[in-house]
Amino acid sequence: MNTTARASQDGPTRHKRLAIYLNDHLAGATAGVELAARAAQEHRGSPFGEALENLRKEISQDRQALVRLLGDLDVPVRRYKVYGAWLGEKAGRAKPNGRLVRRSGLALLVELETLRLGALGKEALWRGLLAASAQDARLDADRLEELLRRAERQINTLDSLHSRAATALLFPTQPKEPPSTAAAGTGSSA
Repeated sequence: MNTTARASQDGPTRHKRLAIYLNDHLAGATAGVELAARAAQEHRGSPFGEALENLRKEISQDRQALVRLLGDLDVPVRRYKVYGAWLGEKAGRAKPNGRLVRRSGLALLVELETLRLGALGKEALWRGLLAASAQDARLDADRLEELLRRAERQINTLDSLHSRAATALLFPTQPKEPPSTAAAGTGSSA
């Protein structure tokens, strides 16, 4: 195959790859928005509530930025992927958690870990598109840098929330027995 024929096929192939890649990220972003909304609602009024609500807003804004980017790049939204991700997030709520009716205390840890994985994927997306912005004028490098910085902040926030939640849920502080009581229990005299 000559170079001209290969180049003419490369355009549609590249666009198809881009469409698959961006729609996969859009599906992930859809699930992320749903999970963030559920976590923010569930923990409203808790020590985690305000941070989770801020994350929910940002994750929703990031998804909207991705939808606009698909439009800018003439990439059609694959609704079946979006609906599948939405449904998958709902189905993920039906996992066994050691309780029959209510949520396990561990749900927050799993939600934070899942949101962090999503933020890492989003960070990689923005980083990759930023690198490609030199090749495609439709990619706004300044906007991509802003989105990349926000993803990095989200990862740091999720790390902090996860540390706090892990400590509170897995290793809660228990009142220590006063030394005099401990000594009295051993039968030793002072």
